[in-house]
Amino acid sequence: MSTEIGNRARKSLVVITGGSSGIGAAFARRLAPEHSLLLIARRKERLEQLASELSKTYGTQVEVMAADLTVEQDLAAVAERLERAQDLALLVNNAGFGSRGRFWESPIETQEQMHRLHVLAPLRLTHAALRNMVLHDFGGIINVASVAAFIRSSGNTSYCSTKSWMTAFTETLHLELRSIRSNVAIQALCPGYTYSEFHDTLGVSREKLAPRSFWMTAEEVVDASLEGLRRHQLFVVPGWRYRLLTSLLSKIPTRLRLSVEAAATKARSGQLTSSKQEPAGIGPSGADQARDR
Repeated sequence: MSTEIGNRARKSLVVITGGSSGIGAAFARRLAPEHSLLLIARRKERLEQLASELSKTYGTQVEVMAADLTVEQDLAAVAERLERAQDLALLVNNAGFGSRGRFWESPIETQEQMHRLHVLAPLRLTHAALRNMVLHDFGGIINVASVAAFIRSSGNTSYCSTKSWMTAFTETLHLELRSIRSNVAIQALCPGYTYSEFHDTLGVSREKLAPRSFWMTAEEVVDASLEGLRRHQLFVVPGWRYRLLTSLLSKIPTRLRLSVEAAATKARSGQLTSSKQEPAGIGPSGADQARDR
């Protein structure tokens, strides 16, 4: 968070979706010493365990809210809570999940659920939060996207496309906020491969996805994000390797980029044949929602 936000927001409210594990839990642990927390995920028991840990360690107030953000009633309840929270300082839209398999071979229910969680839920919650924050000219929003927004791969059609939407959504909101000279900060956080329950839950071998040097801890991702928010940085891509990759691939001709993406997909082609719904491309965020991760 910026120094201005940090000073003004001491013990103000931070809301984290997908807050029971992975990147969401890492955000909670980093921010608990200075803020009250509202943690949202499907797994109430895990949320309560984390809330108890943070309350005992930091003496902070932690509220938990068990909600499935793909369900309209749950989503509406969270949006209402955001809009009426007078002390709202930060919203982290982190909930998400990955899938594996060719688009037409995967259950349409899985694809629709992903779009509801990655697109409609952040849309609704960001709208509610901004109605609150812009009014007070204060606060910040972190939308957890992915390197997959820039580096697509076969077997991840909905994941890559929804994360691409997230970056475009965040960029245009940044422009709107800048047009009114608002002090509200917004960020698209784009991590690459991150150690979390994302792959453990889905049974994916990390060694087959990428070399160890490409894996980052959730804490490293969160630290990069918060430092970027302090500087009002729109796009945060943790890790120099990922910054180099995204920079290069965004500048080369489309035909060459597609060749690179096709080659990367071919190297992992064996993963597309599984009947399980698992991630096969770059970019899991370690969130907790839908397929808890």
